Order: sequence, then structure tokens, then C-alpha cells
Amino acid sequence: MEGKIRVLVAKPGLDGHDRGAKVVARALRDAGFEVVYTGLHQTPDQIAEAVIQEDVDVVGLSILSGAHNTLVPRVIELVKKKGGRQDLLYLVGGIVPREDVDYLRAAGVSEVFGPGTPTEDIVAYIRQHAKG
Repeated sequence: MEGKIRVLVAKPGLDGHDRGAKVVARALRDAGFEVVYTGLHQTPDQIAEAVIQEDVDVVGLSILSGAHNTLVPRVIELVKKKGGRQDLLYLVGGIVPREDVDYLRAAGVSEVFGPGTPTEDIVAYIRQHAKG
């Protein structure tokens, strides 16, 4: 791959808990990725704009609020609508019931990482699947 893999980590919606997102962002940075963290309370439109402006390879969405089936597909839809790259790797982290994983994959999510996933697993997944 040419250059570093660029990852955007975002917290969509009203979820106010960002410790896990920050831990993952730091682990990705320490693994050599370029990481952009958007902070709390981002709208799908704000995230889509950041994805395009930052020209990232990977979009990591951290959600604990239960709104993943609404917010994640909306982010993906807006990135496409606004002319964003079509080869992005979308990852979701947080509390996602097993029965929702297939729905998210059908919407364009590559992988869902639940609570307690070792950060090394996330790093390895991105290295294997991202198109940098």
C-alpha cells in the first residue's frame, strides 16, 4: 500500500460515551494509521462531510445508543450521495445485537466489533481489508 491508511473514528447521534472510541483511535494511531477523531454528537451529515474532506480509507462508527440501524446506513448513504469514495471500509463498534449485524452488513458495513474486542484484532482487520 502507498502511504498510511487513513481512518476516521466518529460518534454519531446523542451517545455521550466516547471512552471506547478514544481507546480504539489511540490504538490505531499507535499501529501507524493516520486517525481523525470527530468527537461526540456528530450528525450523519457531519460525518459524511468529514469522510469526504479527510479522504479517509476507513470509517469507524462507535455507537452505544442503540440507534445503529438508523445512523450507520444514513452515513453510508450520504457519503455515496455526496460523491465519496465507493471503496471505503465501514466498521461499527459498540453494542450491536447479533440480529442487527446482517442488516448493517447489507447496508455496507464490513465488520462489527463488540465490547471487549482486542484492539489488535481491529488493527489486523483494517490492515487486511483496507484499500489505502
